[in-house]
Amino acid sequence: MLLDHAPRGLARVMYRFYENRLRSQFEPSALPCHVAVLADGNRRWARLNAPGQSLEVGYQAGADKLRQFVQWCEEVGIQVVTLWVLSTDNLQRSRDEELVPLLEVIVHLVADLAATGKYRVMVVGDLGLLPAGCAADLERAAADTEHVQGMHINVAVSYGGRHELRDAMRSLLAEEARKGTTLDSLAESLETDQISQHLYTRGQPDPDLIIRTSGEQRLSGFLMWQSAHSEFYFCEALWPDFRKVDFYRALRSYSERERRFGT
Repeated sequence: MLLDHAPRGLARVMYRFYENRLRSQFEPSALPCHVAVLADGNRRWARLNAPGQSLEVGYQAGADKLRQFVQWCEEVGIQVVTLWVLSTDNLQRSRDEELVPLLEVIVHLVADLAATGKYRVMVVGDLGLLPAGCAADLERAAADTEHVQGMHINVAVSYGGRHELRDAMRSLLAEEARKGTTLDSLAESLETDQISQHLYTRGQPDPDLIIRTSGEQRLSGFLMWQSAHSEFYFCEALWPDFRKVDFYRALRSYSERERRFGT
């Protein structure tokens, strides 16, 4: 890109001009209500930009970018943001020496978002798979924001789409059992809305736009139920390199689409 070869000071001015131009190209009324992001590429970024150093460098860079991303969403009036920071697959595959610093970064990220006092922070995922102390820290930070009326932020930790559907069905079956509903009766009467009421994100609007970075073009089980009618935007940049102009391009792309709910 031509801007990348300009002197640093001039490049900043040109980027700011380009950001403003992009922002002017979408109408506030056409923006998504709920944006979800698969912040992918932190480890690859660390290996490319900090060879020989701990992968924690990439985790921290990714968390710093998530803080920026939340601010960008707030600036344009997004109401709900979902950040996927750790999947159940990654949790099971990662070695302890990688997982411990990653969990520390995630706990600090959630605590920092909660400490702003501006956001309603909610941790979604199978927290039973996390170390007890880590899960307690996350739940405590989120609980401190229960009465905040600002932008809603879901932080998906130890999250897997299949785990979410499993937990939703367990919750639904337990609820119906307490009512005395038989399995035969439930099988005949079960509606999709009943399942939705037991998802981690129950009561929230489904994501309108899902962004994934690092060039991967798959959802990997992210919000499997909720993404049925979502629009997708895939970006080649590794997550720590994701810029505000990339975010604005995603919003512009979304605003230019004609959404069709069906085939």
